[in-house]
Amino acid sequence: MLERKNILWFLVIAFIFSWILFLVPLALGEMDAAIRQLSTQAFWAVAMWGPGIAAVVTTLFIAKQPFSSLRLNTLGNKRIYLWAWFLPSALTLLATAFTLMFGIATLDMDFTMIRTAMESAKGGSEIPAEVIVLSQTLLAVTFGPFINMLFTLGEELGWRGFLLPKLMPLGQWKAVVISGVVWGVWHAPAIAQGHNYPGYPILGIFMMIILCVLLGTIISWMYIATQSPWAAALAHGSFNAIAGLPVLFFKPGFNMAFGGTLAAPTAWIGMAAFIAWLVWTKRFPVQIQPDETGTGIAQD
Repeated sequence: MLERKNILWFLVIAFIFSWILFLVPLALGEMDAAIRQLSTQAFWAVAMWGPGIAAVVTTLFIAKQPFSSLRLNTLGNKRIYLWAWFLPSALTLLATAFTLMFGIATLDMDFTMIRTAMESAKGGSEIPAEVIVLSQTLLAVTFGPFINMLFTLGEELGWRGFLLPKLMPLGQWKAVVISGVVWGVWHAPAIAQGHNYPGYPILGIFMMIILCVLLGTIISWMYIATQSPWAAALAHGSFNAIAGLPVLFFKPGFNMAFGGTLAAPTAWIGMAAFIAWLVWTKRFPVQIQPDETGTGIAQD
């Protein structure tokens, strides 16, 4: 049975908390560009915990359910965590290939963007651009996903840990798509300010919804297969860590809204192909069976 009241409370709390923080940068007024960027990132990082806070509040005080129902004490199928950790890297390679194939950007192994940025920093010109690119790549693939989990867990505790299970009475496909659409709409204030799709404040919102449905389907598969928000948080953290990395390998000046990042349409192709593979190999929808909590566990 669909718990409409609990879902509504969750959405209201999540959207109000996060949207206020998303919109704070608009009220900052005139300030140094670097300080403004850091301030925006700080407010938006806290906003990522809006869904998580909403999940906890709704679970404990509206639904009157135990905290354990959010399944933070569960890890589930350990193999899924390898997918969560490394799949975004594979999708990034595909997105990079499609960006070059469609002529959206040009490969730049001289790393012009990094060299220009380092030359403007004190002592920066003494550090080889190759060292910077290598270190950022290694960080994005190794420690970056786990560092990002400090924030992505806030989102995943809400979207996959709370909302997705509440929508499951509709069926897995409907639950996944609806939660993905909600996730995309939740980003609207940030997208309208130029996040992910600079120069496309309105079209970018619809592009973000498509991204969130595709990426949300993959992350939802990981959540359902493990019944744990930790797998979802790791996948989300890995995505955020590596999403913008290809930009370092392209000549500056290309349209980042349509290629060059893991959020762009050139990345959707790989995501759609992976989802098709999940369906073809019968990994999705996930076969689940009831457990003692009534939430269901994935069959291995």
